[in-house]
Amino acid sequence: MSTAPESALEPEARRDENALSPIRLVSDHDAARVRLPTGTSAQIREVIGLLRQVAAFDSTVLILGESGTGKEVAARAIHELSPRRQRPFAAVNCGAIPADLLESELFGHEKGAFTGAVAARKGRFEVAEGGTLFLDEIGDMSPTMQVKLLRVLQERVFERVGNHVPTRCNVRIIAATHRDLESAIAHGTFREDLYHRLNVFPVEMPPLRARIGDLPLLVRDFVAHNIAAGRAHVQFSSQALGALALYRWPGNVRELANLVERLSIIGGGRLLQPSDLPRKYLPLHGCADLPQPEFLDERTVDALLESSQTRAAEAAALASAAPAQENPAQAPLSAELPADGLDLRAHLLAIERQLVEKALARADGVVAHAARLLSLRRTTLVEKLRKLGMPGGEGATED
Repeated sequence: MSTAPESALEPEARRDENALSPIRLVSDHDAARVRLPTGTSAQIREVIGLLRQVAAFDSTVLILGESGTGKEVAARAIHELSPRRQRPFAAVNCGAIPADLLESELFGHEKGAFTGAVAARKGRFEVAEGGTLFLDEIGDMSPTMQVKLLRVLQERVFERVGNHVPTRCNVRIIAATHRDLESAIAHGTFREDLYHRLNVFPVEMPPLRARIGDLPLLVRDFVAHNIAAGRAHVQFSSQALGALALYRWPGNVRELANLVERLSIIGGGRLLQPSDLPRKYLPLHGCADLPQPEFLDERTVDALLESSQTRAAEAAALASAAPAQENPAQAPLSAELPADGLDLRAHLLAIERQLVEKALARADGVVAHAARLLSLRRTTLVEKLRKLGMPGGEGATED
Protein backbone atom coordinates (compact mmCIF):
# COMPACT_ATOMS: atom_id res chain seq x y z
CA MET A 1 0.00 0.00 0.00
CA SER A 2 1.16 3.52 -0.66
CA THR A 3 2.43 5.32 2.42
CA ALA A 4 1.94 8.75 0.91
CA PRO A 5 0.44 11.22 3.40
CA GLU A 6 -3.15 12.26 3.06
CA SER A 7 -2.00 15.58 1.64
CA ALA A 8 -1.07 13.69 -1.54
CA LEU A 9 -4.78 13.20 -2.10
CA GLU A 10 -5.77 16.79 -1.41
CA PRO A 11 -7.00 17.75 -4.91
CA GLU A 12 -9.78 15.21 -4.58
CA ALA A 13 -10.18 15.04 -0.81
CA ARG A 14 -10.70 18.78 -0.30
CA ARG A 15 -13.77 18.87 -2.51
CA ASP A 16 -17.16 19.21 -0.86
CA GLU A 17 -18.03 15.63 0.05
CA ASN A 18 -21.52 16.23 1.45
CA ALA A 19 -23.47 16.48 -1.76
CA LEU A 20 -23.20 15.99 -5.47
CA SER A 21 -23.10 18.94 -7.79
CA PRO A 22 -26.37 19.40 -9.67
CA ILE A 23 -26.66 16.69 -12.30
CA ARG A 24 -26.20 18.06 -15.79
CA LEU A 25 -26.16 16.44 -19.16
CA VAL A 26 -22.85 16.55 -21.02
CA SER A 27 -22.90 19.21 -23.72
CA ASP A 28 -21.58 18.48 -27.20
CA HIS A 29 -18.74 20.91 -26.50
CA ASP A 30 -17.71 19.10 -23.30
CA ALA A 31 -18.08 15.67 -24.90
CA ALA A 32 -15.73 16.70 -27.72
CA ARG A 33 -12.95 17.23 -25.17
CA VAL A 34 -13.29 13.77 -23.60
CA ARG A 35 -10.46 11.37 -24.40
CA LEU A 36 -12.09 8.38 -26.02
CA PRO A 37 -10.35 5.24 -27.28
CA THR A 38 -8.57 6.06 -30.54
CA GLY A 39 -9.71 4.47 -33.77
CA THR A 40 -12.35 4.23 -36.45
CA SER A 41 -12.62 0.45 -36.75
CA ALA A 42 -16.00 -1.21 -36.29
CA GLN A 43 -14.81 -2.79 -33.03
CA ILE A 44 -13.73 0.47 -31.42
CA ARG A 45 -16.78 2.36 -32.72
CA GLU A 46 -18.94 -0.23 -30.98
CA VAL A 47 -17.00 0.25 -27.73
CA ILE A 48 -17.32 4.04 -27.93
CA GLY A 49 -21.07 3.67 -28.51
CA LEU A 50 -21.38 1.54 -25.37
CA LEU A 51 -19.32 4.01 -23.31
CA ARG A 52 -21.58 6.87 -24.38
CA GLN A 53 -24.73 4.89 -23.63
CA VAL A 54 -23.78 3.82 -20.11
CA ALA A 55 -22.13 7.09 -19.06
CA ALA A 56 -25.43 8.85 -18.33
CA PHE A 57 -26.45 6.22 -15.80
CA ASP A 58 -24.96 5.09 -12.50
CA SER A 59 -24.89 1.42 -13.52
CA THR A 60 -21.83 -0.57 -12.48
CA VAL A 61 -19.57 -1.30 -15.47
CA LEU A 62 -17.24 -4.26 -15.92
CA ILE A 63 -14.55 -3.66 -18.55
CA LEU A 64 -12.99 -6.83 -19.92
CA GLY A 65 -10.02 -7.34 -22.20
CA GLU A 66 -6.40 -8.32 -22.45
CA SER A 67 -3.71 -6.35 -20.65
CA GLY A 68 -2.80 -3.15 -22.42
CA THR A 69 -6.03 -2.71 -24.39
CA GLY A 70 -6.93 0.61 -22.78
CA LYS A 71 -9.38 -0.36 -20.05
CA GLU A 72 -8.53 2.64 -17.87
CA VAL A 73 -8.94 4.98 -20.85
CA ALA A 74 -12.44 3.58 -21.27
CA ALA A 75 -13.20 3.97 -17.56
CA ARG A 76 -12.07 7.59 -17.53
CA ALA A 77 -14.14 8.29 -20.64
CA ILE A 78 -17.26 6.97 -18.90
CA HIS A 79 -16.56 9.24 -15.94
CA GLU A 80 -15.89 12.31 -18.08
CA LEU A 81 -19.09 11.75 -20.05
CA SER A 82 -21.18 11.21 -16.90
CA PRO A 83 -23.03 13.62 -14.60
CA ARG A 84 -20.30 12.85 -12.03
CA ARG A 85 -17.53 14.37 -14.13
CA GLN A 86 -17.12 17.35 -11.77
CA ARG A 87 -16.39 14.97 -8.91
CA PRO A 88 -13.22 12.86 -8.35
CA PHE A 89 -12.07 9.87 -10.37
CA ALA A 90 -9.99 7.51 -8.20
CA ALA A 91 -8.22 4.41 -9.52
CA VAL A 92 -6.90 1.41 -7.58
CA ASN A 93 -4.95 -1.49 -9.06
CA CYS A 94 -6.21 -4.39 -6.95
CA GLY A 95 -3.47 -6.66 -8.26
CA ALA A 96 -0.60 -4.33 -7.34
CA ILE A 97 -1.44 -3.92 -3.63
CA PRO A 98 -0.84 -6.73 -1.12
CA ALA A 99 -4.07 -8.35 0.03
CA ASP A 100 -3.57 -7.35 3.67
CA LEU A 101 -3.17 -3.68 2.73
CA LEU A 102 -5.89 -3.37 0.10
CA GLU A 103 -8.62 -2.96 2.73
CA SER A 104 -6.91 0.14 4.13
CA GLU A 105 -6.30 1.49 0.62
CA LEU A 106 -9.99 1.19 -0.24
CA PHE A 107 -11.69 2.04 3.04
CA GLY A 108 -9.05 4.05 4.91
CA HIS A 109 -7.84 3.54 8.48
CA GLU A 110 -7.75 5.20 11.87
CA LYS A 111 -4.62 6.22 13.73
CA GLY A 112 -3.09 3.20 15.45
CA ALA A 113 -5.25 0.71 13.56
CA PHE A 114 -2.11 -1.27 12.72
CA THR A 115 1.65 -0.95 12.91
CA GLY A 116 2.70 2.07 10.89
CA ALA A 117 -0.71 3.78 10.98
CA VAL A 118 0.64 6.97 12.55
CA ALA A 119 -2.32 9.04 11.39
CA ALA A 120 -5.86 8.54 10.16
CA ARG A 121 -6.10 8.25 6.39
CA LYS A 122 -8.97 8.37 3.95
CA GLY A 123 -9.49 5.44 1.63
CA ARG A 124 -10.33 5.61 -2.04
CA PHE A 125 -14.05 5.30 -1.39
CA GLU A 126 -13.94 8.54 0.59
CA VAL A 127 -11.63 10.23 -1.89
CA ALA A 128 -13.99 9.36 -4.76
CA GLU A 129 -17.16 10.39 -2.89
CA GLY A 130 -19.71 11.65 -5.42
CA GLY A 131 -17.52 10.53 -8.28
CA THR A 132 -16.18 7.30 -9.77
CA LEU A 133 -13.98 4.57 -8.30
CA PHE A 134 -12.10 2.45 -10.83
CA LEU A 135 -11.12 -0.98 -9.52
CA ASP A 136 -8.53 -2.27 -11.97
CA GLU A 137 -7.56 -5.97 -12.06
CA ILE A 138 -10.55 -6.91 -9.89
CA GLY A 139 -9.90 -10.55 -10.76
CA ASP A 140 -6.78 -10.47 -8.58
CA MET A 141 -8.66 -9.44 -5.44
CA SER A 142 -8.43 -11.87 -2.51
CA PRO A 143 -11.53 -13.85 -1.43
CA THR A 144 -11.66 -11.94 1.88
CA MET A 145 -11.68 -8.57 0.14
CA GLN A 146 -14.27 -9.81 -2.34
CA VAL A 147 -16.67 -10.38 0.57
CA LYS A 148 -16.06 -6.88 1.95
CA LEU A 149 -16.45 -5.25 -1.45
CA LEU A 150 -19.69 -7.16 -2.02
CA ARG A 151 -21.09 -5.68 1.19
CA VAL A 152 -20.23 -2.15 0.04
CA LEU A 153 -21.91 -2.75 -3.31
CA GLN A 154 -25.03 -4.14 -1.63
CA GLU A 155 -25.41 -1.70 1.27
CA ARG A 156 -23.41 1.33 0.09
CA VAL A 157 -21.65 1.55 3.47
CA PHE A 158 -18.09 0.76 4.57
CA GLU A 159 -15.97 0.91 7.71
CA ARG A 160 -12.47 2.29 8.10
CA VAL A 161 -9.90 -0.16 9.43
CA GLY A 162 -9.90 0.30 13.20
CA ASN A 163 -13.32 1.94 13.25
CA HIS A 164 -16.62 0.07 13.33
CA VAL A 165 -18.79 3.10 12.58
CA PRO A 166 -20.48 2.60 9.17
CA THR A 167 -19.89 5.35 6.62
CA ARG A 168 -22.29 5.80 3.73
CA CYS A 169 -20.83 6.30 0.28
CA ASN A 170 -22.08 7.62 -3.03
CA VAL A 171 -19.60 6.25 -5.56
CA ARG A 172 -20.01 4.80 -9.00
CA ILE A 173 -18.03 1.58 -9.45
CA ILE A 174 -16.22 0.68 -12.67
CA ALA A 175 -14.23 -2.54 -12.49
CA ALA A 176 -11.83 -4.07 -14.99
CA THR A 177 -9.90 -7.29 -15.45
CA HIS A 178 -7.93 -9.23 -18.03
CA ARG A 179 -8.94 -12.52 -16.40
CA ASP A 180 -11.78 -14.83 -17.39
CA LEU A 181 -14.00 -14.34 -14.34
CA GLU A 182 -16.42 -17.09 -15.31
CA SER A 183 -13.53 -19.53 -15.34
CA ALA A 184 -12.33 -18.11 -12.00
CA ILE A 185 -15.80 -18.74 -10.57
CA ALA A 186 -15.65 -22.34 -11.78
CA HIS A 187 -12.26 -22.74 -10.05
CA GLY A 188 -13.53 -21.16 -6.84
CA THR A 189 -11.24 -18.12 -6.91
CA PHE A 190 -13.90 -15.49 -7.61
CA ARG A 191 -17.30 -15.10 -5.99
CA GLU A 192 -20.24 -15.59 -8.32
CA ASP A 193 -22.43 -13.14 -6.38
CA LEU A 194 -19.78 -10.41 -6.69
CA TYR A 195 -19.42 -11.15 -10.39
CA HIS A 196 -23.13 -10.57 -10.95
CA ARG A 197 -22.96 -7.35 -8.92
CA LEU A 198 -20.15 -6.07 -11.13
CA ASN A 199 -21.30 -7.41 -14.47
CA VAL A 200 -24.30 -5.11 -14.84
CA PHE A 201 -22.99 -3.51 -18.01
CA PRO A 202 -20.05 -5.37 -19.56
CA VAL A 203 -17.76 -3.70 -22.09
CA GLU A 204 -15.08 -5.74 -23.86
CA MET A 205 -12.02 -3.92 -25.14
CA PRO A 206 -10.76 -5.53 -28.37
CA PRO A 207 -7.07 -6.47 -28.68
CA LEU A 208 -5.01 -4.38 -31.08
CA ARG A 209 -4.59 -7.30 -33.49
CA ALA A 210 -8.39 -7.36 -33.91
CA ARG A 211 -8.48 -3.69 -34.97
CA ILE A 212 -5.14 -3.34 -36.72
CA GLY A 213 -6.61 -0.75 -39.09
CA ASP A 214 -6.51 1.69 -36.17
CA LEU A 215 -2.72 1.39 -35.92
CA PRO A 216 -1.85 4.55 -37.96
CA LEU A 217 -4.21 6.67 -35.84
CA LEU A 218 -2.81 5.24 -32.62
CA VAL A 219 0.74 5.92 -33.80
CA ARG A 220 -0.24 9.50 -34.64
CA ASP A 221 -1.67 10.04 -31.15
CA PHE A 222 1.35 8.53 -29.43
CA VAL A 223 3.73 10.65 -31.51
CA ALA A 224 1.79 13.77 -30.50
CA HIS A 225 1.90 12.68 -26.83
CA ASN A 226 5.68 12.26 -27.01
CA ILE A 227 6.13 15.66 -28.59
CA ALA A 228 4.04 17.21 -25.79
CA ALA A 229 6.27 15.43 -23.27
CA GLY A 230 9.36 17.03 -24.82
CA ARG A 231 10.59 14.08 -26.85
CA ALA A 232 11.55 14.31 -30.51
CA HIS A 233 9.11 14.12 -33.37
CA VAL A 234 9.21 10.80 -35.17
CA GLN A 235 7.67 9.71 -38.47
CA PHE A 236 6.93 6.21 -39.70
CA SER A 237 7.22 5.33 -43.37
CA SER A 238 4.37 3.40 -44.95
CA GLN A 239 6.67 0.37 -45.11
CA ALA A 240 7.36 0.61 -41.38
CA LEU A 241 3.63 0.89 -40.61
CA GLY A 242 2.99 -2.05 -42.92
CA ALA A 243 5.52 -4.13 -40.99
CA LEU A 244 3.92 -3.20 -37.67
CA ALA A 245 0.53 -4.22 -39.05
CA LEU A 246 1.78 -7.81 -39.34
CA TYR A 247 2.90 -8.05 -35.72
CA ARG A 248 0.59 -9.82 -33.23
CA TRP A 249 0.87 -7.18 -30.45
CA PRO A 250 0.63 -9.36 -27.32
CA GLY A 251 1.03 -6.18 -25.24
CA ASN A 252 -1.67 -4.43 -27.27
CA VAL A 253 -1.94 -0.62 -27.29
CA ARG A 254 0.38 -0.25 -24.30
CA GLU A 255 3.13 -2.10 -26.17
CA LEU A 256 2.64 0.17 -29.18
CA ALA A 257 2.86 3.26 -26.96
CA ASN A 258 6.12 1.98 -25.48
CA LEU A 259 7.55 1.28 -28.93
CA VAL A 260 6.71 4.76 -30.21
CA GLU A 261 8.30 6.33 -27.12
CA ARG A 262 11.45 4.25 -27.55
CA LEU A 263 11.74 5.14 -31.23
CA SER A 264 11.14 8.84 -30.52
CA ILE A 265 14.22 8.71 -28.29
CA ILE A 266 16.57 6.78 -30.56
CA GLY A 267 15.26 7.77 -33.98
CA GLY A 268 13.56 11.11 -33.53
CA GLY A 269 13.67 13.70 -36.28
CA ARG A 270 13.80 11.32 -39.23
CA LEU A 271 11.57 9.05 -41.27
CA LEU A 272 11.72 5.55 -39.82
CA GLN A 273 12.06 2.57 -42.14
CA PRO A 274 11.47 -1.12 -41.32
CA SER A 275 15.21 -1.47 -40.67
CA ASP A 276 14.82 0.95 -37.74
CA LEU A 277 12.34 -1.33 -35.97
CA PRO A 278 13.42 -3.89 -33.37
CA ARG A 279 13.85 -7.31 -34.97
CA LYS A 280 10.78 -8.88 -33.37
CA TYR A 281 8.52 -6.37 -35.16
CA LEU A 282 9.73 -7.40 -38.62
CA PRO A 283 7.73 -9.98 -40.65
CA LEU A 284 9.43 -13.30 -41.32
CA HIS A 285 9.18 -12.99 -45.09
CA GLY A 286 10.68 -9.50 -45.31
CA CYS A 287 9.17 -6.10 -45.91
CA ALA A 288 8.68 -6.09 -49.66
CA ASP A 289 5.29 -5.14 -51.08
CA LEU A 290 3.84 -3.99 -47.77
CA PRO A 291 0.66 -1.90 -48.14
CA GLN A 292 0.25 1.81 -47.68
CA PRO A 293 -1.30 2.75 -44.29
CA GLU A 294 -4.63 3.70 -45.83
CA PHE A 295 -5.02 0.14 -47.11
CA LEU A 296 -4.43 -1.47 -43.72
CA ASP A 297 -7.98 -2.77 -43.45
CA GLU A 298 -8.84 -6.08 -41.81
CA ARG A 299 -9.09 -8.05 -45.06
CA THR A 300 -5.68 -6.89 -46.29
CA VAL A 301 -4.01 -7.60 -42.96
CA ASP A 302 -5.63 -11.04 -42.71
CA ALA A 303 -4.29 -11.87 -46.18
CA LEU A 304 -0.81 -10.64 -45.29
CA LEU A 305 -0.80 -12.56 -42.01
CA GLU A 306 -1.90 -15.73 -43.77
CA SER A 307 0.79 -15.21 -46.42
CA SER A 308 3.43 -14.70 -43.72
CA GLN A 309 2.36 -17.83 -41.85
CA THR A 310 2.25 -19.91 -45.03
CA ARG A 311 5.72 -18.80 -46.13
CA ALA A 312 7.10 -19.49 -42.66
CA ALA A 313 5.57 -22.97 -42.68
CA GLU A 314 6.96 -23.66 -46.15
CA ALA A 315 10.42 -22.50 -45.09
CA ALA A 316 10.30 -24.66 -41.96
CA ALA A 317 9.20 -27.71 -43.96
CA LEU A 318 11.91 -27.31 -46.62
CA ALA A 319 14.63 -26.53 -44.08
CA SER A 320 13.92 -29.62 -41.99
CA ALA A 321 16.92 -31.83 -42.77
CA ALA A 322 16.39 -34.43 -40.00
CA PRO A 323 13.33 -36.69 -40.12
CA ALA A 324 10.73 -36.07 -37.40
CA GLN A 325 10.07 -38.76 -34.80
CA GLU A 326 7.47 -41.20 -36.00
CA ASN A 327 3.99 -40.85 -34.57
CA PRO A 328 1.45 -43.39 -35.92
CA ALA A 329 -1.34 -40.84 -35.75
CA GLN A 330 0.68 -38.32 -37.74
CA ALA A 331 2.72 -40.55 -40.04
CA PRO A 332 1.35 -38.98 -43.26
CA LEU A 333 2.54 -35.59 -42.00
CA SER A 334 6.22 -36.49 -41.65
CA ALA A 335 8.78 -33.81 -42.51
CA GLU A 336 10.63 -36.33 -44.70
CA LEU A 337 10.52 -35.77 -48.44
CA PRO A 338 9.34 -38.95 -50.20
CA ALA A 339 11.48 -40.27 -53.06
CA ASP A 340 8.81 -39.39 -55.59
CA GLY A 341 8.18 -35.95 -54.05
CA LEU A 342 4.95 -34.54 -52.61
CA ASP A 343 2.36 -31.82 -53.07
CA LEU A 344 3.73 -29.24 -50.61
CA ARG A 345 0.57 -27.13 -50.49
CA ALA A 346 -1.63 -30.15 -49.81
CA HIS A 347 0.86 -31.35 -47.20
CA LEU A 348 0.82 -28.00 -45.39
CA LEU A 349 -2.96 -27.84 -45.68
CA ALA A 350 -3.21 -31.22 -43.95
CA ILE A 351 -0.92 -30.00 -41.15
CA GLU A 352 -3.02 -26.86 -40.80
CA ARG A 353 -6.24 -28.87 -40.60
CA GLN A 354 -4.77 -31.13 -37.91
CA LEU A 355 -3.59 -28.20 -35.79
CA VAL A 356 -6.94 -26.43 -36.12
CA GLU A 357 -8.75 -29.61 -35.05
CA LYS A 358 -6.46 -29.97 -32.02
CA ALA A 359 -6.92 -26.32 -31.05
CA LEU A 360 -10.70 -26.64 -31.25
CA ALA A 361 -10.61 -29.81 -29.19
CA ARG A 362 -8.42 -28.19 -26.52
CA ALA A 363 -10.71 -25.12 -26.49
CA ASP A 364 -13.84 -27.28 -26.12
CA GLY A 365 -15.08 -26.06 -29.49
CA VAL A 366 -14.92 -22.33 -28.65
CA VAL A 367 -13.55 -20.63 -31.78
CA ALA A 368 -12.34 -17.51 -29.93
CA HIS A 369 -10.28 -19.63 -27.52
CA ALA A 370 -8.93 -21.83 -30.31
CA ALA A 371 -7.90 -18.71 -32.23
CA ARG A 372 -5.84 -17.54 -29.26
CA LEU A 373 -4.07 -20.92 -29.11
CA LEU A 374 -3.13 -20.48 -32.77
CA SER A 375 -2.27 -16.76 -32.44
CA LEU A 376 -4.99 -15.94 -34.93
CA ARG A 377 -7.84 -13.50 -34.89
CA ARG A 378 -11.23 -15.11 -34.43
CA THR A 379 -12.42 -13.86 -37.82
CA THR A 380 -9.32 -15.35 -39.46
CA LEU A 381 -9.96 -18.75 -37.88
CA VAL A 382 -13.61 -18.67 -38.91
CA GLU A 383 -12.51 -18.06 -42.50
CA LYS A 384 -9.99 -20.91 -42.26
CA LEU A 385 -12.73 -23.25 -41.04
CA ARG A 386 -14.73 -22.35 -44.11
CA LYS A 387 -11.77 -22.87 -46.46
CA LEU A 388 -10.93 -26.19 -44.82
CA GLY A 389 -14.50 -27.40 -45.22
CA MET A 390 -15.04 -27.33 -41.46
CA PRO A 391 -18.10 -25.07 -41.09
CA GLY A 392 -18.51 -24.41 -37.39
CA GLY A 393 -15.55 -26.70 -36.69
CA GLU A 394 -17.77 -29.76 -36.13
CA GLY A 395 -19.94 -28.04 -33.55
CA ALA A 396 -17.53 -25.29 -32.59
CA THR A 397 -19.01 -22.15 -31.17
CA GLU A 398 -17.84 -18.60 -31.63
CA ASP A 399 -18.68 -17.31 -28.17
